[in-house]
Amino acid sequence: MLGKFALALGAGIVLASAAQAEPIEATWKRPNGTLIRYAGAGGGKFCGTVLTGEYKGQSIGCMTGKGNDYKGEVKKLDEGKTYKGKATVDGNSLSLAGCVFGGFICKAETLTRQ
Repeated sequence: MLGKFALALGAGIVLASAAQAEPIEATWKRPNGTLIRYAGAGGGKFCGTVLTGEYKGQSIGCMTGKGNDYKGEVKKLDEGKTYKGKATVDGNSLSLAGCVFGGFICKAETLTRQ
């Protein structure tokens, strides 16, 4: 009986570990109030979708990475530009930074976990 309990407990711990989300997977609030949701999209990608406002339902690009550091593309929908960017999670903050034209034009923004 104790053996079955230990086996079930071990299986539960393994499943809980496998289901643990990456830090980027959350709903984030931009300084302008718009909500963005980063979620796993398969293949190690995490894609952002606008949840509120004028661009609701549109993608802001995808990132790959683990832990607190990610790289990929960030679309600035109001400008119609796609930036080669990076994201860093630090607690309840997500810092997005990106550049176009070989690094001549760069933008950065910090979002807050909701």
